[in-house]
Amino acid sequence: MATMFSPSTFSSTTTTATNTTITSPKPPPTPLPPRSHLPIPPSKPLLSTLTTTLTATAAAAAILTASPPSLAGPTATTYQIYYGTAASAANYGGYGGNSDKKASAEYVYDVPDGWKERLVSKVEKGTNGTDSEFYNPKKKSEKEYLTFLSGFRQLAPKDEVLNNLALSDVNLQDLLASADNVTSEERKDEKGQVYYVYEIDGVAAHSLISVTCAQNKLYAHFVNAPITEWNRDHDLLQHVHESFKTIGSF
Repeated sequence: MATMFSPSTFSSTTTTATNTTITSPKPPPTPLPPRSHLPIPPSKPLLSTLTTTLTATAAAAAILTASPPSLAGPTATTYQIYYGTAASAANYGGYGGNSDKKASAEYVYDVPDGWKERLVSKVEKGTNGTDSEFYNPKKKSEKEYLTFLSGFRQLAPKDEVLNNLALSDVNLQDLLASADNVTSEERKDEKGQVYYVYEIDGVAAHSLISVTCAQNKLYAHFVNAPITEWNRDHDLLQHVHESFKTIGSF
């Protein structure tokens, strides 16, 4: 049995087919342009720059924290003037001597700051004529002292004077016995007063001696030092030696 199609059905089918819209496929999306990338510098230059910066910073910090250089030169030695009375043992008032030494002083010499006075006993003064003595507390054999003898109106010949001084000074005897060289000269001060100046260069010690006569007394000023101290303190010891002079009315 054949199947019959009605015209309406056919017509409906045709109409449906006619009115169907065929949608065109959408074009593919346009791809976005690739992102631009900033160039990354090599790591080595960056590290070098960082190192340079840190080095400069450390150097600046060192300059700021470092102590400024001292503009002052070596510290100059200062001295005190000692006034000696050369009082006889009979008139010596024991330790400390005359309370008004400056008014009755017969001689003066410079004493470096820091040196100590060794008090001379009446017995010692009467035995070898030692009137005053100062020493370096760091090295007691580095010292200066003065002896005097009464009854001398004028100086004897230079060699004779030095030998007479050694008779009452055991240390001077030993120094002369071991001396490599002994020099002597005569000089005058601004008043015309004569001084004998001796320099003794020994194996282990050095000595500078200045001798003069005034007011019927012979004054001998000694500056002694071991070789090590002599080499180190040469200028100081030379200054002390040259500072000795007699004063007062003669």
